Amino acid sequence: MAKSIFITGGAGFIGSALVRYLINETDCRVVNLDKLTYAGKLASLASLEGCERYYFVQADICDRSTLDYALAKFQPDIIMHLAAESHVDRSIEGPAEFIQTNIVGTYTLLEAARAYYLVLDEGRRSNFRFLHVSTDEVYGDLGSGEIGAGALFTEESAYAPSSPYAASKAASDHLVRAWQRTYGLPIVITHCSNNYGPFQLPEKLIPQVILNALAGKPLSLYGDGRQVRDWLYVEDHVRALYQVATRGKLGETYNIGGHNEKTNLEVVNAICELLEQLAPAKPQGIARYQDLIRFVADRPGHDVRYAIDAGKIQRELGWLPLESFDTGLRKTLRWYLANLDWPRQLPS
Repeated sequence: MAKSIFITGGAGFIGSALVRYLINETDCRVVNLDKLTYAGKLASLASLEGCERYYFVQADICDRSTLDYALAKFQPDIIMHLAAESHVDRSIEGPAEFIQTNIVGTYTLLEAARAYYLVLDEGRRSNFRFLHVSTDEVYGDLGSGEIGAGALFTEESAYAPSSPYAASKAASDHLVRAWQRTYGLPIVITHCSNNYGPFQLPEKLIPQVILNALAGKPLSLYGDGRQVRDWLYVEDHVRALYQVATRGKLGETYNIGGHNEKTNLEVVNAICELLEQLAPAKPQGIARYQDLIRFVADRPGHDVRYAIDAGKIQRELGWLPLESFDTGLRKTLRWYLANLDWPRQLPS
């Protein structure tokens, strides 16, 4: 029998990719609950219009009564919790929304899920799962800016969040684990590295650089641009989420990385080089896209290096990323070039 999956934040960048994957690649019924903040765009799900296995509910995860109603109505077998405020710069400028959504919202969802779980019959209860999707930023800074140097984040790494965003996600992780240990809620947790791909908001590095370059605007990099991140193509990520949600061991954490460590400067240079091939007609007065690169003052608490050890999910669930950074970036850039009207309709 096909599973019913309840997704929070399914109109966001990763959430919408997950919804599209589940509808297009599985026989699951999908319920998408999203508040539709600036980060949630139904346009990213337009291809699913009319699908009989897809349902949308506009609601805030802090709204307990609506959560209770939706869970009772749709009777999910799995809850996949992706709803979150997720932009580090915004968390520094205004942390209150991050505390409310990421901590209070996760608590509210956990309580609704617990109440729902307790009234399931024994058979359905034994198959129920709550997947909490988190970030490698909860681990803080690895302390080395050299690619491939030193430690990697593992599932046993200590938490040391630097930004209000990372701290709010760390708090939500602890709540999820506490609800398993105290109340017996069957949970799994994932931590992912930096995602990229189609439909990502222009506030994130890769789409911001693509769109600014095409417009002849400065390509701003914090500090010296040598901060290291591991890059994960979003479609690889959502395949991993489905594997963890359906086959992961209860109570466990799985790190999901793309095995693609790059400095921010390397990422920007790679985009510029690809644009020279795919969009050679530059704005007036621009000889090379790389000439637009500018270095600006670093942001407060900026971590130097993140890098994921994704060996556990590979060993236990057989997941590996299908895209290299080169292939994923080319796909991403081609999508933005073919869909320039989509990001231009969004807020900056």
